[in-house]
Amino acid sequence: MIRSVAVIALDQVAVFELGVLTEVFGTDRTDDDFPGYRFTVCTADGDPVRTASGFGLTPHADLAPVDDADLVAVPAYTQGGEVPEAVLAALRRAADRGAYVFSVCSAAFVLGAAGLLDGRECTTHWKYADELQRRHPSARVRCNSLYVADGPVLTSAGTAAGIDACLHLVRQEHGSVTATRLARRMVVPPHRDGGQSQYVEAPIPATPDAPTLEPVLSWLVGHLDRPTTVDELAARAGMSPRTFARRFRAETGTTPHDWLTNQRVLLARRLLEETRLSVESVAGRSGFPDAAALRHHFARRVGTTPQGYRTTFRDRVPTA
Repeated sequence: MIRSVAVIALDQVAVFELGVLTEVFGTDRTDDDFPGYRFTVCTADGDPVRTASGFGLTPHADLAPVDDADLVAVPAYTQGGEVPEAVLAALRRAADRGAYVFSVCSAAFVLGAAGLLDGRECTTHWKYADELQRRHPSARVRCNSLYVADGPVLTSAGTAAGIDACLHLVRQEHGSVTATRLARRMVVPPHRDGGQSQYVEAPIPATPDAPTLEPVLSWLVGHLDRPTTVDELAARAGMSPRTFARRFRAETGTTPHDWLTNQRVLLARRLLEETRLSVESVAGRSGFPDAAALRHHFARRVGTTPQGYRTTFRDRVPTA
């Protein structure tokens, strides 16, 4: 369980990416029944650093809090000089003891320098993906993912993808209900899967000749329990299947099948957390043909079985 979070701010730290971590883990919302964290911003020596926006940042501490933090995060920074060896060593120690180690955007290069990406899947902003692969040839860089979790190491793409990765961690640690409530509080989408594309074209303005797919997506979310096809969805949108598939990827960054499967897995997670329904019933209500299909897709996207997931959150399941 994440109870303490240490953020390592390097010189020329990116303000937005640091702010994302602060908003999710450093803002006290316990009065509204959200989890609370011991949150510390650290620098290599405890001294102030410059931000990429030109003003100075005074940290809470040096690297000492990193050694007992449950989550150690490094926000993006403007790359220049060498990363202090003390920072790299602290990251290695954190990973060795099983803490989450998390980079936002270009900070993946810091994890790479610490040797934490060797043999692991990872990502970064698409602009830097080729360079990350060149510097760390044993890493498996997924150049077009929003975020990638490989064991305790989590890497995310640029800017807003850091929010998605943070919400992923909240979901893993505290459940879908808490993550969705937090997303609503922050006024951001509650769930974008890590494998979703970084490249999402701007939605076409809604006009009588070029409507967006929002009404179809809303209908889908409300009818996840029923089988559907691309042809049926295309007809609902008033498009040919080919045009619908192209428009769908332009607006969501993924295919209709993958988007729908992600939504069904997300619903299954909520049902497993909130109800005593059998796995077979959860599968039916989530739109999977049977429990075997649910187990297959759940394991691929969540990394565990439905029953294993329920056991993790059994204290959140109602007794009645």
